[in-house]
Amino acid sequence: MQILKPYRERIDAVDRQLIDLFIERFGIIAEVGHLKAREGIEAVLQDRVDEVRNNAVNMAKGHIDSDFIYALWTDIIKYSCDLEEDIKAEYKNGQKVKA
Repeated sequence: MQILKPYRERIDAVDRQLIDLFIERFGIIAEVGHLKAREGIEAVLQDRVDEVRNNAVNMAKGHIDSDFIYALWTDIIKYSCDLEEDIKAEYKNGQKVKA
């Protein structure tokens, strides 16, 4: 429907920004994964996991449903921890890892 076109374009633009930010975020996570692998630091640091998730819930409070943000950040954090675990496993196996 033509009447929705400008809204869809705006949504698509925001989605592109979100994807770009996720790419940036997971690039940083990869850097952290390499550091943790070199320094022998566990991939999952539960205190930090809780802090990141709670920060997201608090930032969204009053604007976005807290349960939704909690669940979304749980998935984002799981992906991040899995990425770090993969990097650590590659280091352990002597494989070359990319950042």
